[in-house]
Amino acid sequence: MPKEGTTAPAFKTTDANGEPVNLKDLRGQKVVLYFYPKDDTPGCTKEACSFRDAFSKFKKLGIVVLGISPDSEASHKKFATKYKLPFTLLADTDRAISEAYGVYGEKKFMGRTYMGVRRTTFLIDEKGKIKKVFEKVKPEEHASEVLEAFAE
Repeated sequence: MPKEGTTAPAFKTTDANGEPVNLKDLRGQKVVLYFYPKDDTPGCTKEACSFRDAFSKFKKLGIVVLGISPDSEASHKKFATKYKLPFTLLADTDRAISEAYGVYGEKKFMGRTYMGVRRTTFLIDEKGKIKKVFEKVKPEEHASEVLEAFAE
């Protein structure tokens, strides 16, 4: 997993509308890159809605919010429409970005072990450096926690 102070791993992918997104193109802006396991599941919906509800604050501060999961563009489009998500969702269907950021791996839930995306958020500064890493995210409170970190 990339550490605070290191350069964020570069990536190119597509958003819910099939439009290309390249992290390099966001240089000069602050970026929240939050990884989540799956569209339209309880924890992921709470997390997405917390970012939705705080989105005007992020926008006012000039912060780009990007949610990313292994789901397809079509799944993201449906999820974003259903919950009126005003930020960009990125498709990582081959999990290459999740692996580059060290968030794809073994998980345990209810006594079961499986492979998946661990809920993790990276704050990336204007120079493309990782300012902060949040592991073991609490979905409902996460957006306000991220806003506080940018205020530091």
